[in-house]
Amino acid sequence: MEHYSAKDLQEMDKIYRRNLVNSATGYKSASLVATVSEAGISNVAVFNSVFHLGSNPPMLGLVLRPETVPANIYQSMSATGSFTVNHIQRNMIEQAHQTVEQPDKDISGFEQSGLEEEFLDGFPAPYVRQSSIKLGCKYVNEYTINENGARIIVAAVEHIYFEEGIEMPDGWLRLEDAGSVVLNGLDGYALPELLDRFRYARPGEEIRSFFSSSKQ
Repeated sequence: MEHYSAKDLQEMDKIYRRNLVNSATGYKSASLVATVSEAGISNVAVFNSVFHLGSNPPMLGLVLRPETVPANIYQSMSATGSFTVNHIQRNMIEQAHQTVEQPDKDISGFEQSGLEEEFLDGFPAPYVRQSSIKLGCKYVNEYTINENGARIIVAAVEHIYFEEGIEMPDGWLRLEDAGSVVLNGLDGYALPELLDRFRYARPGEEIRSFFSSSKQ
């Protein structure tokens, strides 16, 4: 088994270390975060750091890494208080990846990628039209990680949209039917395969699958 110590990691080439550590921590969500500035300019960028914070009330978190995240995305969401989170589907990964690098603050990720913006139900931030699952979010708070300067954005989920036919009777969404992808590191897009889904686990009770009463 290969092994790298903390000293080895510190002495590595920057790009090599970034690829290694980002992929070693496992698959991550693949999302397009979209905002609109106070001047009315829409923008969008790909993120691999959106995570669930709670369902009552519905909340999510987003990690902003200061050395890599376009500043205009952060400035817009904190100034306007609104942004959207949009799943990336398998048929749009090239367009989504075009938004990773935004060298000019005046260049919109929508413009450079060919992704289309849409506004729904009066929400101030744009959604990505091509996305099958989209969330409208309200900026609530942020916390700075002193050790590396990253920020964790806390947001309330105010709207959820998804394509018809992917919702189970209990509210669970079949992400594989939506074609949602995940990220391995910063640039590897993958399509996950659902292996099973289990009913609520209680001590002393047999684990039961949603899809079959017994497993081979």
